[in-house]
Amino acid sequence: MCAAPNLLLSVKDALVRYTEKPVFEGLSFNIHDRARIALVGKNGAGKSTLINIITGVQDMDDGERWQSPGSTIGYLKQDIIPQDGQTVFDYIFSEIKGEERELYAYKVDIITDALQIDPQAIMTKLSGGQLRRAGLARALVEEPDILLLDEPTNHLDLEAIEWLEEYLNQYNGTLVCVSHDRAFLANITTQVFWLDRGSLKVSPQGFRYFDAWSTELLEQEERELKNRKQSVSIEVAWASRGVKARVKRNMRRVEKVREMREKLRADLAAYRRATSKMNIKPVKEVDANSKVVAEFHNVYKSFEDGHKSLKILDKFSYKIQRGDRIGILGKNGSGKTTFLKMLIGDLEPDQGRVKVKKEMEFSYFDQKRSDLDPSHTLKKTLCPAGGDYIAVMGKERHVYGYLKDFMFDPSRVEDKVSQLSGGQKNRLMLAKVLADPKSCLILDEPTNDLDMETLDMLGEILSNYNGTLIIVSHDRDFLDQTVTKILAFEGHGTVVECVGGYSDYLDMKRRTAPENNNNESVPTKPKQTLKDDDEKSASNTVSPQKLTYKLEREWQLLPNQISDLETEIDQMTKKLADPDFYKNDPAEFGKTAQRLERRKKKLEEAELRWLELDEMKQNIDASA
Repeated sequence: MCAAPNLLLSVKDALVRYTEKPVFEGLSFNIHDRARIALVGKNGAGKSTLINIITGVQDMDDGERWQSPGSTIGYLKQDIIPQDGQTVFDYIFSEIKGEERELYAYKVDIITDALQIDPQAIMTKLSGGQLRRAGLARALVEEPDILLLDEPTNHLDLEAIEWLEEYLNQYNGTLVCVSHDRAFLANITTQVFWLDRGSLKVSPQGFRYFDAWSTELLEQEERELKNRKQSVSIEVAWASRGVKARVKRNMRRVEKVREMREKLRADLAAYRRATSKMNIKPVKEVDANSKVVAEFHNVYKSFEDGHKSLKILDKFSYKIQRGDRIGILGKNGSGKTTFLKMLIGDLEPDQGRVKVKKEMEFSYFDQKRSDLDPSHTLKKTLCPAGGDYIAVMGKERHVYGYLKDFMFDPSRVEDKVSQLSGGQKNRLMLAKVLADPKSCLILDEPTNDLDMETLDMLGEILSNYNGTLIIVSHDRDFLDQTVTKILAFEGHGTVVECVGGYSDYLDMKRRTAPENNNNESVPTKPKQTLKDDDEKSASNTVSPQKLTYKLEREWQLLPNQISDLETEIDQMTKKLADPDFYKNDPAEFGKTAQRLERRKKKLEEAELRWLELDEMKQNIDASA
């Protein structure tokens, strides 16, 4: 029998208040060794306060906090303030002293290389995204017992995100992660802390099952509120009839009814706020006559990087059709933004031509938010000509109501843009762009700093958009929901197209990766896709005259293994579908759900391996 994991940190009956209304009251939770926790909740739910309680920075007005003696806590913060003259290497080691430096030094090169940052770079000369990567590198090198990560995937490309997932899944310590990246949270967590209206709800499963679990809790709450409402209605009816000779007992009952009614009203209002969604009308249909709206023909583009030339596009030809929904992937510096700037006319190709229809209009969401003036108010940003109304898809809307759609408190309408957080600035940019989207909507990293509710809203808006859509993003789940084509900028002028979303692109890369007899995982660095003829030629060149005994045996045994896995998956799926299973044994439910995911992954690997071996066998038989 496995021993229970060690308790690293415990908080009991915590009270935290900044104003008269407490942020937390009666807050209790435990964090154990090797836990993988997703910390989720709406903006303002108290995620930052909870993190500060864990680190010990936040003083509690009441309650107890216990930390295992000798345990360490590391924290990747959102904001990093660099010091003059400090290198990335010095910053990473600023909290590591003496002999420990030599022990950790070897990790610096590995981690900084994976995160694409120069350890000798000066911190004050780094961009905001590079500073975030330096902060992440420092947190990983320090290897604390409890590692707190606040939006670690912001400003990382997909290759770095996938590397980070693999690294964290092998991490020996405990993780607590706040992230808007659903796929990232699903891949690294086995537990969820959900902050909802001042209370902490804990799921024994990872974020992959959060939607179903939270929906079940909200539906249960809705049923309880309906029952309470009916009960209070009966009591109110009794109290309003008037009872003869009211004695003290009856008067107390009348007072209790009043209290019940007020409590019910407050709980109903809180429930409505918790389940409310942004109310955005569908984007108007874009009317255009031509099917091809933009065309790149034999485009070549490069930049000078020191004494060498950095190739971005090389004889690149591509047609953008009306109504295309294109997702753009690629490492930082691979040419994504250059491609967009040539499309909108801000950059010219070195060779070739870019032809765009004259009537083509662009709405451009710039990740640097260059269209936002920090000195302007929210109102002036949306109504630059003055007045209280903004034209939203051809109809006049009051600016207060429109801002409320994007989860802004109307009382902040006169606040300056400089006072907003990164996520609020992104929401304001979205409000500005989506008020009157043109025939082509370009979103460059729109998901950075957005919470999950805003991402859901944005995904819903884009699903109703009928124009041409181009999205640059490293959020895999978001791309899967919004685009139907992928353009992957793989570096050195190579661009690969794939029909589908990110998952389809990943499947394509797996299929076209070099054959591997050890069935190792796909390399994180994508290789250029082979043409059909080249692929066949390569296959014929490396195929043996016959399968080895080991491979032949593996090919024969895999069908039985696949059948056994399918049976096991079917049994576990039926078991998890039993509504009493979770109620009776939530811990075992979580373990079964995790086993199911492992079996599904193993089944997929077995099927792909059998197909690989079967294709090798067919090639051998055909050439015999």
